[in-house]
Amino acid sequence: MTETPISFARGAPGLSLIPAEELADCVHAVARREGAAIFAYGPGGGYAPLREWIAARHGVEPRRVVVTVGGLQGFSFYASEQLARSPGRVLVEAPSYDRTLKILARKGAELVALPMDGEGLDPDALEAELGARREAPSFLYTIPTFQNPSGRTLSRARRLRVVEIAREFGLHVLEDDPYGLVRFDGEPQPSLFELEGGELVTHASSFSKTAAPGLRTGYFVLPADTAAAYEERAVSTYISPPFITQATIAEFVSRGAFEPNLARVIAELRARRDAMLAALEATLPTDASWSRPEGGYFVWLELPGVDTNALAERAEGVGVTFVPGRGFFPPGSTAGREDARLAFSYETPARIAEGVERLAALLR
Repeated sequence: MTETPISFARGAPGLSLIPAEELADCVHAVARREGAAIFAYGPGGGYAPLREWIAARHGVEPRRVVVTVGGLQGFSFYASEQLARSPGRVLVEAPSYDRTLKILARKGAELVALPMDGEGLDPDALEAELGARREAPSFLYTIPTFQNPSGRTLSRARRLRVVEIAREFGLHVLEDDPYGLVRFDGEPQPSLFELEGGELVTHASSFSKTAAPGLRTGYFVLPADTAAAYEERAVSTYISPPFITQATIAEFVSRGAFEPNLARVIAELRARRDAMLAALEATLPTDASWSRPEGGYFVWLELPGVDTNALAERAEGVGVTFVPGRGFFPPGSTAGREDARLAFSYETPARIAEGVERLAALLR
């Protein structure tokens, strides 16, 4: 097909969601105001005004915030530091973010996948895993709000239980929360970091979903006793992050543009989510099922009896792309063969409806 494929594969904002003109003005203003200093080396932990703003939002000292070159770079730092401090297996959700699974596999970590349901991670499975083996795990990696890939959100009761279990076993937890602010419906949930107090839980987030992914600005809010070592790992890796991008975010925030832009992004993404759910309901076979996220970017689709790897190849032939489910489980797992992640973030509602109809036609 010669037309641009309809992408349910890209977990990224559509270009219309990026406030390009305002960000361009912010870049120019920062460069004019700060001059050569903004293009020089600086603290490995990031641009000070942005660190201070993030710290204030999370109720911590700025030294506990490290601003990284995107969330994945920060994840790599965290995993390396935690595995060095506390070698052991890494507990992940099943399914979980495919890119973090690849990073952990490259580091040689043993991955233990814990089951999820509609309320998110199963705390009973977490407790059973911790009690079954004498050796302590290195850490738990979780995306509790609008999870990638499933779109599921950990309920408040389960958040409290996960925190209770973490305290009981001294379990370190990395809470990855890039989607939490992008809520369409329902009441916001407290973060694990807030509930636990930030001694065992590290909170990670990013401006990729709330401003622009190309600015590559993520951040980590760390326990007080690990923040310095984490920052040193950043310095040892790239000396200094690119301050022009972090300063652009800080300028965007200081102008009061962050919250209005977030409201606009939420409204547009809600329409896209609604379009996808309506199209799935209208066109898919009755034995298919899917998540119904209250925010974020993703719907998790379950198609009994359908090999989604093979379906993805056929879908490309009709101009639709999506990510089959197998990649969201640890290497060697047989799970996810009949599952798929559909991203509604990139396409318009009309193209979403058209793309789902094309997929449905392949299933008839």
